[in-house]
Amino acid sequence: MMLQDFMIPITILSFICTIAYIIFRPNVNESIPATVGAIFVLLSGSVTIHDLGKITETIGGAAVTIMATIVMAIVLESFGFFYWAAEKLLERAKGSGIRLFWYTNLFCFLMTLFVNNDGSILITTPILLMLLHQLGLKNHQKIPYLLSGALVATASSAPIGVSNIVNLIALKIVHMDLYMQTAMMFVPASLGLVLLTLLLFFSFYRVLPRKLAPIKVGALHQTHPLQDISSPIPIENRTKFMRNILIFVFSVRISLFVASFIHFPVPLMAVIGSTFLLGWRWYYLKIAPTDMIKKMPWYILVFAFSMYVIIYGLHNIGLTQMLIQLMQPLVSGSLLDASLMMGVLLTILSNLFNNHPALMVGTLTLTNMGLDPLTLKISYLAGVIGSDMGSLILPIGTLATIMWMHIIKKGKVKLSWAEYLKVTITVIPITLIFTLVILAFWVSWIY
Repeated sequence: MMLQDFMIPITILSFICTIAYIIFRPNVNESIPATVGAIFVLLSGSVTIHDLGKITETIGGAAVTIMATIVMAIVLESFGFFYWAAEKLLERAKGSGIRLFWYTNLFCFLMTLFVNNDGSILITTPILLMLLHQLGLKNHQKIPYLLSGALVATASSAPIGVSNIVNLIALKIVHMDLYMQTAMMFVPASLGLVLLTLLLFFSFYRVLPRKLAPIKVGALHQTHPLQDISSPIPIENRTKFMRNILIFVFSVRISLFVASFIHFPVPLMAVIGSTFLLGWRWYYLKIAPTDMIKKMPWYILVFAFSMYVIIYGLHNIGLTQMLIQLMQPLVSGSLLDASLMMGVLLTILSNLFNNHPALMVGTLTLTNMGLDPLTLKISYLAGVIGSDMGSLILPIGTLATIMWMHIIKKGKVKLSWAEYLKVTITVIPITLIFTLVILAFWVSWIY
C-alpha cells in the first residue's frame, strides 16, 4: 500500500533511471535496467495484471515476427553471406573511395531491409571496421563510411514496419496492417533516405579518399570461421549459392506484405520463411536448428516487453493525457500540420529519452485523441519518421546508435559527440522536414 501512495513518483523515476542507465552504460545488456524499471512500475500499481495481458497481446505478434527475422540473419551469417556481400561491395568499388561510399550506404540499407535496424548495425559495423582497417585508412577517413553507414542503416527502418520491433508494436496499437503502412510510407521514407545520403556525401566529400589500396581477393571471406577448406559450398559456386539465398530471403520479405494484404497472419508467415531457411542450412552445413537457442538475442523480447510496461505505467498516470492536450489542436488541422507536428514532437522526445519509449508514448497518445482514421495514420507515420530519422541528431536517440558508438570505440575509431553532432545537426533536420512534407503530400495524393 505504501508503494502505491508513491505511484506517480516511482513510475516517473523508474522511467528516468532506466533511460539514463541505457544511455550512459551502453555496454550493459539493456534488458537488465528495463526489467528492473518494469518491476518497480508493477510494484507501484500504475500497471495492473490485467494491463500485462493487454501488453502481451500487443507485442506478441511483433516479437514473433522480429525473432523470425533474426533467425534468418543468423542463418545468413552461418553461410558467410555478410562477408561475401562486403567482398562484393569492395569489388564493385573498383579502388574508388567515392564509389565505396555509395556502395557502403547501399549495403547498410539492404541489411536493414533484410534484417532490422539493430541487427544491421551489429552486422555491418564490424565488417566495415575490418574492411577499412585492411584498406589502411586513417581515423578521419574511416568516419565518413562508418557514420553514414550507421545513419542510413538506422533510418532505413522507416520505409517498412517489419525492420523495427517498435514500429511493429506501434502498428498493432493503431490497428494498421503492414501492407497499408508500406503503401503510405515506402515512397516518402525512401526519398528521405536518398536525400540523407546525398547530404552525407556532400558533408564528407572533401574527406573521402579518391583511391583505395588494393586488398587481396578473399581476404574478408577467409576471416569467417565457417568458410574454411571443409565448407560444403565450393568457391566457384559461392556467388550463385549466395544469390539463391538472397532471392529466397527477398521472397520471404515480400511474402510478409502479401500476407498482410490477404489478412494471413504475418508472424506465422515469418516463422514459415525462417523455418525453410533453417532447413536449408541444416541440409548444406549440417548445423541443427538447436543452436538458435543459444544464438537468439532473447533479451530483445525482455527489453521490448519491459519498456512497454514502463510506458504503459506513464500512460496510466496521465502522461499521454498531457500530450493530448498539447498536441490535439496542432494535429487536428491539415494532414501537413499533423505530419510536421507529430514528426517534430517524436524527434524531440526520441533525442531526449531514446526512440523506443518515445514512439510508444507517441502512439498511445494518438489513439486517445479521437482523430479521424486518416489523420491518425499519417500522425503515426510521422511519428515513425521522427523516431527512426529525427532521433539520429544525438547518439543517444536510438539504441542502434548507442550500440554503434560502443562498437566503433572497441574498434579503436575515435569519434566525439561534437564530431557526430557537426554532421547530424546539418543533415538530419533537413531530411526530417523534407520527409514529413513528402509524406503529407503522398498520402493526400494516394487517398
